[in-house]
Amino acid sequence: MDRLLQRHLKAELLIIDDMGLKTLPPKAGEILLELVMRRYENRSTLMTSNRPIEEWGKLLNDVPAASAILDRFLHHAEVVQFTGKSYRIDSAARAQKNGGLTAGGKR
Repeated sequence: MDRLLQRHLKAELLIIDDMGLKTLPPKAGEILLELVMRRYENRSTLMTSNRPIEEWGKLLNDVPAASAILDRFLHHAEVVQFTGKSYRIDSAARAQKNGGLTAGGKR
């Protein structure tokens, strides 16, 4: 665990993709808090999620840790919100309308 944490701390840019997509283990809040606290104002971190930040306490099963994570993470963050359909779902729907062909003409 310590070796994995050290590896994530050294990265100039850490990308955490799809936060909350799967059920997280019981200690996830503590581990993520430790990671965010150590990277805070030292390294860049990019996080994506399709879950609203209001649900993060529930996702992590640790409301205080989620609050502390968001406090540090959002302090210097640029929040970009996307709305609309999933690109993949929209692409599949268009392909089906075109007889199974995708935008690039592939099946």
